[in-house]
Amino acid sequence: MVNVTRFTPFDDSFDELLRGFFVRPVAFEGAQPAAQAIRVEVREDAQAYTVHAEIPGVKKEDIHVSIDNDQIAISAETRNEREVKEGERVLRAERHYGKCYRAFTLGQPVDEDKAQAKYADGVLDLTLPKKAAASSKRLAIN
Repeated sequence: MVNVTRFTPFDDSFDELLRGFFVRPVAFEGAQPAAQAIRVEVREDAQAYTVHAEIPGVKKEDIHVSIDNDQIAISAETRNEREVKEGERVLRAERHYGKCYRAFTLGQPVDEDKAQAKYADGVLDLTLPKKAAASSKRLAIN
């Protein structure tokens, strides 16, 4: 069986080439890498939201999570601690240091008192239970 593919001379790779040429035509040696992004995966079930956030190279003491009703904010600070020995020189350093931040809104308020966080192997796992919906009360008319 023969695989037939359609040739498109102006596909996405060509656009990426031009975008890179006009936006950043020259790469400077020694320029800092782009800020580290916190990548998240948010799942929902009937009782809670589960958030998996990738924050590699960060100590758990440097991670801060804030919950405000249905808004979640994750921030972290990475430090680049260099140890240069005598007679040694660094040819290239691509490790990022600085602050990274990610915030998002969930569909329902979160119960802050029952929320749990665990950090292991560069992954922050949040279990965010949903607040119980306020039950409506029917008033008797006199």
